Amino acid sequence: MTDCTIGNEYNGSLGPRISSVFVILFGSFLGAWSPVFAARHRSLGVPEWLFFVARYFGSGVILATAFIHLLGPANDALNDPCLIGVITEYPWAEGICLMAVFLMFLVELVTMRYARLSFAQDHDIEQTDHGRANRDSDALPNKPFDGDQASEVMAGVVQDYREEPAGPQYGTVSSTAGRLQSSHQEADELFDSQSYRAHLTAIAVLDFGIIFHSIFIGLTLAVAGEEFQTLYIVLVFHQTFEGLAVGTRVAAVDWPKSTKWTPYMLIIAYAISTPLGIAVGLGVRPSFSPGSQNTLITNGVFDSISAGILIFTGLIELMGRDFLFSDRMQKAPLREVTAAVGCMCLGAGLMALIGFWA
Repeated sequence: MTDCTIGNEYNGSLGPRISSVFVILFGSFLGAWSPVFAARHRSLGVPEWLFFVARYFGSGVILATAFIHLLGPANDALNDPCLIGVITEYPWAEGICLMAVFLMFLVELVTMRYARLSFAQDHDIEQTDHGRANRDSDALPNKPFDGDQASEVMAGVVQDYREEPAGPQYGTVSSTAGRLQSSHQEADELFDSQSYRAHLTAIAVLDFGIIFHSIFIGLTLAVAGEEFQTLYIVLVFHQTFEGLAVGTRVAAVDWPKSTKWTPYMLIIAYAISTPLGIAVGLGVRPSFSPGSQNTLITNGVFDSISAGILIFTGLIELMGRDFLFSDRMQKAPLREVTAAVGCMCLGAGLMALIGFWA
């Protein structure tokens, strides 16, 4: 028979629990900050292969976190025997996760469309006619030509061409090339704008999803019983690896100078999330009950939302854009692609094992 009594398994050991606040804070910050610092200080001589390994290892960590550390516990919480009512009549963990996936899809879709419209408004450049053909076509009447009119117009164009020196002719070609170059430049700027906004949205959402999860595991650690020591060690590695995953994604973005502090704000927000959860848990330990209906539902709902966010981010942003829709990966040697997939599998495998130990 399931024990549904209210309370927690806190059994003292306040000193180690307080130390976990600072140890996990340090591990989380170090894992997330290191890739960003190394990327901004290339003079330190950090080898490129290390960035490569960290990037794809982090992708695996995020995917394993979504399925093993979030969706699994959410399903357990929302199917706990202590729950009663409508919450027990539907697989809410999977349902909420699915709704979160669709919500993230809509957010990214709107963001991309907004980026395109915003760029079009900011770069509304008036085109002027510099080529001879454009000027002559503007001078033509709008009504249809008959044969004689067409002959007269063409004769005038040929005469002008013969009388004009070669310089303007080449100037026309040059202006045409300039317009083509300007069009390519605008297309590149549009792509960069969309790419930056997409990356910023993806990273902000990724950080948001992981922070929710981190706060709740901090609460759990604060009131854990006999398993506290094991959970403490596991969470140090867990948060460090997650921080590495977040940091490599933040480091991969080409941040404009106007937003140069944004990466550090994202890192700090992640780093303090679990320590904040531990501190809150220690503060409310006399009344906090991980097995109560309210806590189970809250944990289950937020873990399901976070799982949906990370599943979308992992499959679309990380696996999809890094492999399936990446020109670089499509043209890369098979050895490089295999190494990237291997690093991702290694990250997912280690994170899955940490979930098993926890």
